[in-house]
Amino acid sequence: MKKISLLVIIFQILIFGNAYSVKDAVGSSAGEFSKVGGAGSQFLKIGIGARATSMAGAYCSIVDDLSSIHWNPAGLSNIKKMTAEFSYNRWFSTYTHNFGALAMPIGPDFTAALSVVSLNSGDIPITTIERPFGTGANYQIRDLSLNLSFSGYLTDQFAFGITAKYINNAFASLSSSNIAFDIGTLFDTQFLGIKLGFSIHNLGGTQSYTGSDLLSSKKLWDAMNSTPLDVNYNSYAYGLPLIFRAGISSKVYQDEENSVLTALDFVTHSDVPEQFSLGAEYVWNDLISFRAGYIIGQDQLGLAGGFGIKYDGGVFGGKIDYSINNTKNLGLINRITIGLNFGE
Repeated sequence: MKKISLLVIIFQILIFGNAYSVKDAVGSSAGEFSKVGGAGSQFLKIGIGARATSMAGAYCSIVDDLSSIHWNPAGLSNIKKMTAEFSYNRWFSTYTHNFGALAMPIGPDFTAALSVVSLNSGDIPITTIERPFGTGANYQIRDLSLNLSFSGYLTDQFAFGITAKYINNAFASLSSSNIAFDIGTLFDTQFLGIKLGFSIHNLGGTQSYTGSDLLSSKKLWDAMNSTPLDVNYNSYAYGLPLIFRAGISSKVYQDEENSVLTALDFVTHSDVPEQFSLGAEYVWNDLISFRAGYIIGQDQLGLAGGFGIKYDGGVFGGKIDYSINNTKNLGLINRITIGLNFGE
């Protein structure tokens, strides 16, 4: 089993190296933001879960709840009860970013989960040159990801996880779809509480928009007295933002009532430079938590913080987490996560 664990880690590294060796529209993280805009479906980068985002995303090796579907699917293996989770995020302007998931253990070592991620702009008025204050009609921008995840322990120290995703981007009458995969591993060193996490996200092909707004009719020459010809505009294909995460965490202090957890993540994207996330969590009596974090290498996000309340009643348990993230130009981002679990 140890050989299998090592092979899985090597497989992840090989996939990551091969993906970044391809010089196509997906881009590379090298350079000073030279590849920004080289990938679509940017909503896949938005952090999920108030606990994780309050630690600035330093979560790849901590993962033990349903938000692990976003950060490292291997973390699902730590869920041993039927669990449901919902996160609400008021993004910028009228945009909302939501996450909902349900997990079910399969035997003592494996867990499966269904989840959905959505980003929605709400109604945006349609304006024209003749009617700059609106035509009375609206359109929306809608991004959606439907996910099926499976995770489990191969040994008492090593866990793996994989997520298959159906991704849909919609803009007015246009839409595009794709299938992608996430792969993650989690290793508990059982030394000083140190855990290691690795994950690769959004392995998939390219996609392009189709829809009625790409159809029109034009005359070859406006002055000609002829029937207009049908025109079908072509849209360029775009790839998904490829993401690689590597994390390390440790409980640096623990007694009967108090514990302190620290974490460091290294994150590289296919379309922006590398980033580092630092996070810490203080827990009192396994009931109340206070968290803080900081992102290095991000041009908007930086300082993060939050708190959480957890209840474990044996057959029934729950949690409420809140996070706040500061941005340089666009104000504060507030998130709330509610989780419930059932069973012995």
